[in-house]
Amino acid sequence: MKPETFSHILLEWFRENGRQLPWRETTDPYAIWLSEIILQQTRIEQGRPYWERFMSRWPRVEDLAAATEDEVLREWQGLGYYSRARNLHHAARQVVALGRFPDTLEEIKRLKGVGDYTAAAIASFAFGIPAAVVDGNVYRVLSRYYGIETPINSTEGKKEFAALADSIFPKEGGTTGASFNQAIMDFGAIQCTPQSPHCLICPLMESCEALRTGRVGQLPVKLKTVKIRERRLVYTYIRCKGCIAIHRRGAGDIWQGLWEPFVSEKAPFFDSSHFTPFPTEGHLSVAFHSSLIRQNVRHVLTHQVILADFYLLETEERPVLPEDYIWIQESDFDDYAKPRLVEILLELLP
Repeated sequence: MKPETFSHILLEWFRENGRQLPWRETTDPYAIWLSEIILQQTRIEQGRPYWERFMSRWPRVEDLAAATEDEVLREWQGLGYYSRARNLHHAARQVVALGRFPDTLEEIKRLKGVGDYTAAAIASFAFGIPAAVVDGNVYRVLSRYYGIETPINSTEGKKEFAALADSIFPKEGGTTGASFNQAIMDFGAIQCTPQSPHCLICPLMESCEALRTGRVGQLPVKLKTVKIRERRLVYTYIRCKGCIAIHRRGAGDIWQGLWEPFVSEKAPFFDSSHFTPFPTEGHLSVAFHSSLIRQNVRHVLTHQVILADFYLLETEERPVLPEDYIWIQESDFDDYAKPRLVEILLELLP
């Protein structure tokens, strides 16, 4: 099938089946960029409310740039992959420093957290630049239709699929190119799905190589390179006269910049008169009440499986804790961005 025939079929399909999404109703690069960052590794139905809240609270890139990182992380809470939020905030300040939203493919790629796919999407949807997008949906459609077994996460695969996407992209670019990019992504999300694709009603079925050779379930090919490790975290939620102890997670680990109660990878020591947190040498030698809330709470991340134990400590005297812990009113904890695992702890508190 000729490239122009392929693109024509997808555009016809898109006119009948394309998704109606608010960021597709504008050419505002800020709104489009925001949607692309939020939807990285996030389903549309989950990400859309976040996009709407961000646009309502920070309708211009200047507004987002003026926000604090804490405010952005708090609004992002629940989406995961918090580096996206930090990169988003940093990039907003890059745009403000530049004095305009970058309007070339190379300039857009210089924004923090913007890779090849995101840059192509912004360039195409906001500025009509002829740039083919290649996301997970596009990889799947192209690998199945053309019967390509090159792993999509290999260097060779990325080059091969990028070249193929460019070769079938409508030469006129502009709104046609933007529509084609949206069409092939929606086609992968709705028609050529990862599981149980709708092959029997597919407009490309007569020339699909994977369907012809019985390889729909085997394509695309992806190398398994990530090793999942198991890790234990022990949280002790310390209450003292209406206050709780929390700290902000540092760089170089999961959940950078988010807040949490006292945490260790070892269980705290309790007996009838002492509480000794780890890794400090301090201890509490006054009356207190301690209880185990829940053990082995399983929390799955991309590269780790967390097994968490939750303890509650209630006391009239503040224990000695590491210097990075602060005391806040318990009622104010909702104002602090926190990991989903800590939200689970809060839901289990008596």
